[in-house]
Amino acid sequence: MEYNFGEIEKRWQRYWADHQIYKVTEDRSKPKFYVLDMFPYPSGAGLHVGHPLGYIASDIYSRYKRLRGFNVLHPMGYDAYGLPAEQYAVQTGQHPAVTTKNNIARYREQLDKIGFSYDWSREVQTCDPEYYKWTQWAFVKMFKSYYCNQARQARPIDELIGLFSQQGTTGLDLACTEPMSFSADEWNAKTGKEQQEILMNYRIAYLGDTMVNWCPQLGTVLANDEVSEGLSIRGGYPVEQKKMRQWCLRVSAYAQRLLDGLDDVDWTESLKETQRNWIGRSVGAEMKFKTSGGLSFDIFTTRADTIFGVTFMVLAPESELVEQLTTAGQRQAVDEYILKTKKRTERERIADKSVSGVFSGSYALHPFTGEPLPVWISDYVLAGYGTGAIMAVPGHDSRDYAFAKHFNLPIIPLIEGCDISEESFDAKEGIMMNSDFLNGLSVKEAIAKAVDEVEKRKLGYRKVNFRLRDAIFSRQRYWGEPFPVYYKEGMPYTLDEDELPLELPEVDKYLPTESGEPPLGRARNWQTKEGYPLELSTMPGFAGSSAYYLRYMDPRNDRALVSEEANEYWRNVDLYIGGTEHATGHLIYSRFWNKFLFDLGVSCEQEPFRKLVNQGMIQGRSNFVYRIKETNTFVSLNLKGQYDVTPIHVDVNIVHNDILDIEAFRNWNPEYKNAQFILEEGKYICGWAVEKMSKSMYNVVNPDVIVENYGADTLRLYEMFLGPLELSKPWDTNGIDGVHRFLRRLWNLFQSNGEFCVSDEEPTKEELKALHKLIKKVAFDIENFSFNTSVSAFMICVNELSQLKCNKRAILSDLLICLAPFAPHITEELWHRLGNKQTICDAKFPELNEEYLKEDLFPYSISFNGKSRYVLDFPADASSGEIEKAVLEHPNSQKWMDGKSPKKVIVVPKKIVNVVV
Repeated sequence: MEYNFGEIEKRWQRYWADHQIYKVTEDRSKPKFYVLDMFPYPSGAGLHVGHPLGYIASDIYSRYKRLRGFNVLHPMGYDAYGLPAEQYAVQTGQHPAVTTKNNIARYREQLDKIGFSYDWSREVQTCDPEYYKWTQWAFVKMFKSYYCNQARQARPIDELIGLFSQQGTTGLDLACTEPMSFSADEWNAKTGKEQQEILMNYRIAYLGDTMVNWCPQLGTVLANDEVSEGLSIRGGYPVEQKKMRQWCLRVSAYAQRLLDGLDDVDWTESLKETQRNWIGRSVGAEMKFKTSGGLSFDIFTTRADTIFGVTFMVLAPESELVEQLTTAGQRQAVDEYILKTKKRTERERIADKSVSGVFSGSYALHPFTGEPLPVWISDYVLAGYGTGAIMAVPGHDSRDYAFAKHFNLPIIPLIEGCDISEESFDAKEGIMMNSDFLNGLSVKEAIAKAVDEVEKRKLGYRKVNFRLRDAIFSRQRYWGEPFPVYYKEGMPYTLDEDELPLELPEVDKYLPTESGEPPLGRARNWQTKEGYPLELSTMPGFAGSSAYYLRYMDPRNDRALVSEEANEYWRNVDLYIGGTEHATGHLIYSRFWNKFLFDLGVSCEQEPFRKLVNQGMIQGRSNFVYRIKETNTFVSLNLKGQYDVTPIHVDVNIVHNDILDIEAFRNWNPEYKNAQFILEEGKYICGWAVEKMSKSMYNVVNPDVIVENYGADTLRLYEMFLGPLELSKPWDTNGIDGVHRFLRRLWNLFQSNGEFCVSDEEPTKEELKALHKLIKKVAFDIENFSFNTSVSAFMICVNELSQLKCNKRAILSDLLICLAPFAPHITEELWHRLGNKQTICDAKFPELNEEYLKEDLFPYSISFNGKSRYVLDFPADASSGEIEKAVLEHPNSQKWMDGKSPKKVIVVPKKIVNVVV
């Protein structure tokens, strides 16, 4: 019987769906295991072969854990809000919900074809009001909370109001936007609106003035990863830095906890280090500098010991001090510079090491010496880190050094013997000089003494600083979660929880209004029942993905985000698989969101993702044809050196094993309809290169095509076979035939003369050895995400069993169970043909028996004077004396000893015998 993969796969996919094989409920009789993929944004292009890589890996692991007796939660859903659907709506007028629904249907169809074990009863879509109700609910909770640094947790804002009315700010240590100080009497004397304005300084969800990436053409704020080289990635429109009043989340309040929590998760060290750097904890001092004009400003430094090396000050272009300190004579130059820097994102400014800046015209006064220090403005200083102003110490900071060299500013060495003629001396070691009361001290001693002196002279104070910024949480778009916020006397208030969800209204266009308001300004009656106007911005893309892992635990609960019972059972994600691009976005925000919910008692775990694995990318393998210039003639790869040619990308789907389908090529593009070809041995051989998978390079491979031609099991195995999960690798269809042939060889183990045929005979030692080598290898590989070597092990095992002509039920049953996580369709088919009534998903993974792996005979290399001459097999339990005797008596040994007596015989057990003559 032929291996008809198309019919087999469709039939078992229907069976799994009809019998709800992957539906899971809380079962306290089994240990739980929660496997999660970073859920996709459903783009209009659908999936290409690179997208399923992580999904296949997580599916293998999920199926394996189920075979090991775990109750496995493996859900899937869609991160459905996004700018592409909104831009398509702007261009076509089609509602983003319609576009998104169609895209989701396409994704679901493709995912189902690959045979994933998702519990689709738990599917969520972030654009569904029943889902985003809980995103809005969490926002309301954040708005009604403040962060107590002493308790290290979020607390109800009503509690803070009570504290203010009793003691003002005395004795309170609170996360805030700006430090405030007032008494209980002063608080109680304020109007309700004034009190609300003060509370905004402490709320975890708050309105604040912040620098954003503003795109006028798109009419919205963009995240850093939506901007490149001053242009929006979507549409290529100019983007500028602009200060706007935006909703923000006080992520910075959780900085220390986010840092500490990295010690409790099983992530790669490189990913942890990326997060540590993003959080950016530094210990130092905040110091006050006065200006010659009577103003003063603060700077933060981790190197107070370098205070006597300060030769100039630098302000971030966005700093409010720029306006205050720019003199009339420098106004034009400063304005021109500010306009230029508005076009660059902070991320681009951090990455760019080129030097630029402008003098403000003002001077600050050195706090210890009183010397005037010129105040410059440069985009290498960021407004969001520290205070947006720095003291520049060019002798001991590389960026300050480059700036000073460029603008010919003084450079003072502070460490004895350091050479600053070519570069700054950045090492935190050595003995201080040119530093007044710090001279002669080591750097470590000088840092401590300098901070002591700063505090003693009341010039500043010790401080722990974090690079982590609060998250900008509003976008001026239509397609996003509406804020459950209305305005009364200009102040924001949240809707009551029983009024949620606040659903996205209909609008006539998806563009900003003529007066510049966001698209929600076009909605009719966008107000509360009392007539108060509702917020016009919507939430950003990361809002819906920040707690989706919790919602999967209890997705149909209309009374809570997740029930206590479900949360206590599933707790957190045991295995999370996704790309490294989310290291500083989603993974920071979701950890913050989870810790906030932990403070509320909603989440029972502080960390959402116990183990995280980053899969690499599957890159495109492009093909090229070579057109002879000024002709419509194409020359094959190995002949192109004889002509002047232009390489042209060709659709990889009309190329097989680098051989071009000439007729398909002629039909592919009207320009090539009458093309002529210079062939080699009757074939047109294409060139190739590894590039990013992209439609413009015609190297996108649709998984549907692979499934149609080879089957889903072949696709699953081949994606794993390409290389280690965590590495990027090129897609190369040339190797897929070998994987498909392997499945056919597996199928043939169960066949004899075209009929299904298995034996109930007892397995031989060789058969058991082949099987248990596989069991040991596959179990180890899956636990360590080495899926590519498992595929190799399957091929070796099937080859060995084929050579042994094995068709024993006892061997083949366990072989199928081992392979089932990788190739679920063919294994389910053969499992049932063996007479099993239940799904192979509920089988038990075979137990390894090490006894079967013990070798009966070991091959020994027999050497004479260190040169190997022949090989002899000896029993595993043979003694050294028995081996020596047998070697010396062997006829081959007599030849190599040539009548001489051996001086020494060295026996290395189970490896080698060396006869010294």
